[in-house]
Amino acid sequence: MPDYTQVDPYRLLEDDLCNVYDDIRQELVKNTNQPELNTIASYYFDGQGKALRPMVAILMARAINYHIYRENSLLSSQRQVAMISEMIHSASLIHDDVIDQSDCRRGKPSVNMLWNHKKVTMAGDFILAVASMMIARIRNDDVTLILSQVVTDLVQGEFMQLGSKETENERFAHYLTKTYRKTASLIANSVKAVTLLAGADERTTELSFQYGRALGLAFQLVDDLLDFVSSSAAMGKPTAADLKLGLATAPVLFACEKYPELNPMIMRRFQEPGDVEKAFELVHKSRGLEQTRFLARKHCLEAARLASELADSPYQKGLVIVSDLVLNRIK
Repeated sequence: MPDYTQVDPYRLLEDDLCNVYDDIRQELVKNTNQPELNTIASYYFDGQGKALRPMVAILMARAINYHIYRENSLLSSQRQVAMISEMIHSASLIHDDVIDQSDCRRGKPSVNMLWNHKKVTMAGDFILAVASMMIARIRNDDVTLILSQVVTDLVQGEFMQLGSKETENERFAHYLTKTYRKTASLIANSVKAVTLLAGADERTTELSFQYGRALGLAFQLVDDLLDFVSSSAAMGKPTAADLKLGLATAPVLFACEKYPELNPMIMRRFQEPGDVEKAFELVHKSRGLEQTRFLARKHCLEAARLASELADSPYQKGLVIVSDLVLNRIK
C-alpha cells in the first residue's frame, strides 16, 4: 500500500461530493411549488459550507465497503444518507438562527435576517420533511430508526441548552450530553447507518458509531474553543457568541475551577452588564482553553484508534486524517 498519510479526504472524495448540494437543492425544488419556500430552504445549500457531515458519511461508507468486500464502491443508499445528514444539519442551523436571533452565519446574513421568523421556521420543517421522505425511500427499518433518533436528539439537545441551571458538579455532564445530542448524534448515527447499509456485523456497526461520536464531540469542543480565540472574519459568525447567548461551554466550565466567581454569572446566563467581558477575560486567564483542547484531542485520538481497526485503504486513512483536521481547524 502506498503511503496515504498525506491523504486529503475532500480531494479523495471529490467526485462523490461535487454534486451533493446540487442534488439536495433538486430534492427540495421537486417537493414544492412555492418559490419563496424553495429559496429559503435552499439558502444554506449554496456550496459554501464545509460539507463535513456528508464527507465523513461517504468516507466511512467507502472504508467499510472496502473493509468487508475489498472493493472500491459506494451504494446509492449510502450517498442518500450523506445527503440526508447535511439536510438535517442545515434544518437545525435554520431553527438555531431563529432561536438565537443570530444575524450572520458562514460570513453572510443568516436566514432570519432576510425573511420573517414564521417562514424561516417552516422552511426548516420543510427540509426535515423532505429528508424524512428520502429516509423512507431507502426502505430499511433500522436506518429509519437510526436517522429518526438524530432528530429526537437534536430537539432534546436544544431544550437542554435553553434551560441549563444545574448545580456545579452536574454542569459538565449536562454540557457533554447536550453536545452529544446537538452535534455528535448526527455524525455518529449517519456513519452507523451507512455501515448498516453495507451489511456490516454488529461489532463493526458499533465501531462506526463510536468513531462518529468521538469525532462529533471533538468537533463541538473545538467549536467552543474557537468561539474564544478565532476572529469573527475567520469564523463567519461573531465570536464570544455563546457567552452573549448565555451559554456556558467547556472553556467556561473549566475556567470555573480556578475562578469560582464565574458560577453566579453562569446561573444568571451572563446577563448583567460586564458579565460577558469579564467571563471572556477569566477564560483567557485560566487554563480553560488548554483543557478544552486536551479533551478534544482525547476524543480525536479515540476516533483515529477506531478507524485504524478497519482494513487498510485510502478511505480508512482518510478517517484517521479527518480526526486531525477536526482538531486543527481554524474555523
